[in-house]
Amino acid sequence: MIYELSQRFHFEAAHTLERRIDAEASRRVHGHTYHAEVSLRGQPDERDGMVMDLGEFRRLLGEVRELLDHRLLDEVDGLARPTLEGLCAFIAARLQDRLPGLARVSLWRSATGDRCTLIVGED
Repeated sequence: MIYELSQRFHFEAAHTLERRIDAEASRRVHGHTYHAEVSLRGQPDERDGMVMDLGEFRRLLGEVRELLDHRLLDEVDGLARPTLEGLCAFIAARLQDRLPGLARVSLWRSATGDRCTLIVGED
């Protein structure tokens, strides 16, 4: 059996966005409440019975959240484009080496119903 452990966080951020369609509002600085869920897969450690200590999981996600919360995403180092896809890739890149078994990163905006999920390790 393989276990999947997930943790959620949210952040507030602003950005501008060039789109394929004519959307003047997107080109202006505007903000969103983003919700993220990060999942990892693995086997519980024989010593403590945990796939990962949830306190450590939350700490790592808090570090990523700090890079994004109340920021202008256009100015965040390492974030290529402030799209849902770009944010998923950014979060995964910040966690991949520090979070063994990283399986997926999901990001959504409840107000608009938009959601993106990056399945890590699959092309």
